[in-house]
Amino acid sequence: MTDESEQSRLDELADTGGSTDGTDSGVARTADPVQGEETDPAGTTQAGDATETVEVGVALLAHLEDAELSLADAVDRVETVTTDPALTREILDTAELRGIIDREDGVIQPRSGSFVSFERDVIRREGEFTCRRCGASLSTGHFVQFDAGEHGPFGSSCIRTVTGRE
Repeated sequence: MTDESEQSRLDELADTGGSTDGTDSGVARTADPVQGEETDPAGTTQAGDATETVEVGVALLAHLEDAELSLADAVDRVETVTTDPALTREILDTAELRGIIDREDGVIQPRSGSFVSFERDVIRREGEFTCRRCGASLSTGHFVQFDAGEHGPFGSSCIRTVTGRE
């Protein structure tokens, strides 16, 4: 488990939206609903179920292709699932307890060895969407299919960033 200083750092990052200088990161995390999307006042998944949100967040961490990433970068990825600081902490804690990630000194190391196959796990849909990472308007949304649920939409470059391909 994490030590007290690392937990304080996680609390700080979660409360500031991943910014390391205490300011808002400036990246839009939620947007107005468009064609067929539900509103998301809690900043969770579209289904709004906290358990599903945690499971999708853990699945996202399990499928990262990074050898390691900073806690701030991990929080940035998790914030595509939820912007709720308590759920962000729960996702990271659950992933660590399940052995999916190692977390030490502000560094996250994925352990699962899984990855997202763009041919098998990512589907594209045409329509009007808003990217869950950057807030950009999209005509084609990319959605990751995890066993725990679907995650997206993302633009073509944000899907690569979220999965750790770039």
